[in-house]
Amino acid sequence: MSAPVTKAVIPAAGLGTRCLPATKATPKEMLPVVDKPAIQYVVEEAVRAGLSDVLMVTGRNKTPLEDHFDRNYELEDKLEGDAGKLELLERVRESSDLATVHYVRQKDPRGLGHAVLCGAQHVGHEPFAVLLGDDLIDERDPVLPQMIDVQKRHGGSVLLLLEVPHEQISLYGAAITEPADDEDVVRVRGTIEKPPAADAPSNLAVIGRYVLAPEIFDVLRDTPPGRGGEIQLTDAINTLCGRDDRGGPVHGVVFRGRRYDTGDKGDYLRAIVQLAADRADLGPAFREWLEEFAATRLPQGEPVEPIQP
Repeated sequence: MSAPVTKAVIPAAGLGTRCLPATKATPKEMLPVVDKPAIQYVVEEAVRAGLSDVLMVTGRNKTPLEDHFDRNYELEDKLEGDAGKLELLERVRESSDLATVHYVRQKDPRGLGHAVLCGAQHVGHEPFAVLLGDDLIDERDPVLPQMIDVQKRHGGSVLLLLEVPHEQISLYGAAITEPADDEDVVRVRGTIEKPPAADAPSNLAVIGRYVLAPEIFDVLRDTPPGRGGEIQLTDAINTLCGRDDRGGPVHGVVFRGRRYDTGDKGDYLRAIVQLAADRADLGPAFREWLEEFAATRLPQGEPVEPIQP
């Protein structure tokens, strides 16, 4: 019987180069998605799955992350003294009361696998979840509890998989799978990082949620630099895929819910529109404006004078 999953590791040391120049001085994890930074959605997801012990793996210039999940006494005092802003006070306090958040710094940018390895001392010898901040999972479609349940029943490690159009699989790691007994669960025999569409073993893309056995740390310590000269988490997972114990087997949960990709500028904008349109407070007025915009502005086609980036 596997030990229970109680901890979440959130790698947050990346430079955010795809969102420059916005991320020159602001961590990409702190970019707002409607009115919350992306990282808060990720922590909230972990907490809803019962994982209130959160380790963030950070890097230089990431102190705003720590500030966001800390108390801000001056701001709170100001809001508390204004009866009309008590709702804002409650929302400000949400982030500092969400979870017990710990921090460790990845001193050298050596890849996602190395970032996960930085969590070894905190995690210890128990399975744990890894949540990447580029993938936001809609709170109405919780999948992390299902992944934790699969890990509890089968042991080993669990990946989150998403069916993507075949021509887009080259943007992801593609999973080599075979059927398993559970609905929407497959056995993963390996992954191929960003294969050409013609060579992809499937259209099941590995996306940013993992439940990993602690044996991954020993594998990562022995994993040489791979693609881009970095220690790749997928290389270590491939080692576990060949095992029936000692961190294996590896299963995949096929996700069929709503997911928002904030990894590049276009998808980031689409994520904001999708989430804002469904918000109880903002949605009705925003959808009305959006419908009017789509009906009047879009038929005009390309602007006469496009705004340059």
